[in-house]
Amino acid sequence: MPKVQSPASALKSLMEEYQLNPFSLSKKIGLSTSAVRQIAIGESGITVPTALRLAKFFGQSPAFWLDLQLQMDMQAAADCKELQGALKGIAKAVKPPAQAKAAPKPEKKAAAAKAGAKKTVAKKPAAKTAAKKPAAKK
Repeated sequence: MPKVQSPASALKSLMEEYQLNPFSLSKKIGLSTSAVRQIAIGESGITVPTALRLAKFFGQSPAFWLDLQLQMDMQAAADCKELQGALKGIAKAVKPPAQAKAAPKPEKKAAAAKAGAKKTVAKKPAAKTAAKKPAAKK
């Protein structure tokens, strides 16, 4: 795996460009001086809150800082022989074969038939016959 730019080198580069030291940067972004110094020398990684602070201050996206950290983490994992050995022992997941939908269980059919038998059919109302009016007397 090719070497990637570290968050430390990116931060040091920006600190030089903006003529900042760890103390001045820490005061501007609300982090401790030791936290900024540890990131700048590569002893500490970038967390989401730190990425948000650096991105806001330097006018970048938080994803820039988090991507740098992710690339460093992936590089470290690729270089870890113990992890590589553990990964070799893991088999890829296999999906079970698709099964046809099962027919409804007989109990359900019988219950449905009984429920239908219990239903009473509503009778249609009888047609109203026209009432005959008595003939009016003259």
